[in-house]
Formats: sequence, C-alpha cells, structure tokens
Amino acid sequence: MPERPDTDDYRALFLSPTPMMDMRAPTEFARGSFPSALSLPLMSDDERAQVGTCYKQRGQAAAIELGLQLVSGEVKAQRMQGWLDFARQHPQGYLYCFRGGLRSQTVQQWMREAGVDYPLVIGGYKAMRRFLLEQLEHSLDSASFVLVSGKTGTGKTRVISRLAGAVDLEGLANHRGSSFGQMLTPQPSQIDFENGLSIALMRLMARGRRRIFLEDEGRLIGYLALPQQLREKMRVAPMVVVEQSLDQRIDVVIDDYVVDLGKRYIAAHGEAGARLHCAKLQRDLEKISRRLGGLRYQQVSELMNLAFERHWQTGDLSRHRDWVALLLEKYYDPMYEYQLSKRAGEQLFSGDRQAVLAWAQQVV
Repeated sequence: MPERPDTDDYRALFLSPTPMMDMRAPTEFARGSFPSALSLPLMSDDERAQVGTCYKQRGQAAAIELGLQLVSGEVKAQRMQGWLDFARQHPQGYLYCFRGGLRSQTVQQWMREAGVDYPLVIGGYKAMRRFLLEQLEHSLDSASFVLVSGKTGTGKTRVISRLAGAVDLEGLANHRGSSFGQMLTPQPSQIDFENGLSIALMRLMARGRRRIFLEDEGRLIGYLALPQQLREKMRVAPMVVVEQSLDQRIDVVIDDYVVDLGKRYIAAHGEAGARLHCAKLQRDLEKISRRLGGLRYQQVSELMNLAFERHWQTGDLSRHRDWVALLLEKYYDPMYEYQLSKRAGEQLFSGDRQAVLAWAQQVV
C-alpha cells in the first residue's frame, strides 16, 4: 500500500465520503461519530477507564505503560487484524482518535511495523466535529430553503425522496416524524444527527445548489431536536403544499404504518412480529391519549384492535381505514392547521405529489 500523508482536509473527507476507522472507545463512538466511520477501538471502555484512573493517580508514563500491557498479546493481535483488514478493504481511508494524538499515532505505528502505512486525521474527532458545526452554521446561513408541507398522509417524504436538491430530515433522524414514527432501529445520537445534516447540506451546496427542499417538521423528530438556526429559517421559509384526497392519504398511512412497518416487525421478530407491531401502535396511540380525549382514544384503540384482528385472520386491510381516518380528521388535520398558522413563509405552489414534483424540478 503506497504511503499517503496525514490530512486535515476535513471538507474532502466528508464530500467523498471517505472511509475512516475510529480508535476511540465504544462509548465515545456511541455519543457521536460520522456516517462513513467504523468503530475499531484501540481500547475497550473498561480498559480506557483503567488507563484514565492510572493517569490521575500515577501520571502519563504509568498510564501509557498500563495501556500497552492491556492491549498486548492475543488482544493486540485480534485488534491489529481488524485494523489491517479495514486498511486493505479501504485503501483510501484514514484513522483517527479523539484529538489525533496518542491512540491514533500508536495504531498508525503498529500498522506501519506490520507493513501497512495508513494515514491519520490531524486533530481527530474533535477537529472534524468542530468543522462540521462551523460548516452547518455556514450552510444554514447561506442556503435558501423551501418547505414541502401538507397534511399527514399526503406523502411529503415521497416527494423529498425524488428531489435531487432535498435533504431528508426524517431519514437522517431514522424516524417518520409523527407520534407513530418510531422505527425498529434506534435513532442516532443528537451529535450524529447534526453531523449527518451538516454533511448533507455541504454536499448539496458543493454541487452548486442553494435552493434546498426540506420536509416541514416541528421542533423535534422523535427525540432529536432541529438546530435552532434551522428552525428559525424554516419558520419564515416559502413552502409548497402537497394536497391529496382523504382516501389517498389513508392509503399512504396504511402503506407506511401498517404494511411496511408490519413487514419490518415480522422480519425482525418472526411470528411474534405481528402482535408486537400492533402493541407498538397501541403504545404510540396511548402517548397522545390526553390530547385525543378519553372517549376518542378508546374509540380509536378499539377500531385499531378490530382492524388488526381482521387483518390477521383474512389479510383484509380495509378495517384499518376506520381508525386511520378518525385520527387524520380529528387529530392530525387540526394540528396541521394550527402549525401552518405559525409559519410566516409564502406559499409558492400547491397540488398533488406529481404536480409538486414537476413544479419543484423546474425551479431547482
């Protein structure tokens, strides 16, 4: 493998995207990382804790010595194999630790002794995170946003997914945005969400796009908060409104939350998946029971259970239309009208999904 220099060209790393291996401990990686990074730590969480305690009690030299003892023999050989495999699979990649210091330099040296020269990121995670925060602020200040708005079930995410000049906020958040929007896999950390957003905006703007489409969202997507600067820009951003009939909106909700989510549950949990899927939707419904009101909550809950029983027995999805329609008309539609009243942006266009797509593709 030819030798390549260490780098501090963070923009190039994220525009690529460049494969990177992260030398930090697993808990550090879980708190915040990057989309193209893989956790291949020098030390486990427990080993890092031991070294940290040693550093406080006996100083740096003793801590380094303990670290070398902990990562030796078979432990070192197994981790070395992971680093070398990554380097061979990703010859244009890099490695990093928190500050580009001792951990990444140690791994780099060990790999060099094994015959593989592999460059590190100067400044490490801390410098890259700072770069992305600064870049996010710059992108949010420079970009011109257009919101894709519309009532629940109009298929706004379907529009976003087909626009080249769009950022899928719900995709980055791994959440469908509504009270029922939690997916089987967990949401990323707040830091990961911000990093992903910064990278997505940077890549669009690097391609010369200044008008960027976003789905109209509230302050939170699941438990992840939109940056305050973005919320302020969205509040006054112009919008296009997707309009579909109630029947068409019910179709979309059933497709997303009954059919698609149900398949995911069955794939993950086998025969138990169907019941777990229904239980999940009932828990989501309970979360909004106070805002629905007790009587309406009971009504929707009973209709949902009846629909699932028919669904399981016969494969008939039609009974799901009853509880979905009730939720849309009595809960989500009034909430949408209220939220729309808080937006100050101009309405540029309205129409069904195809019309909105055609309009948006002409003006990008």
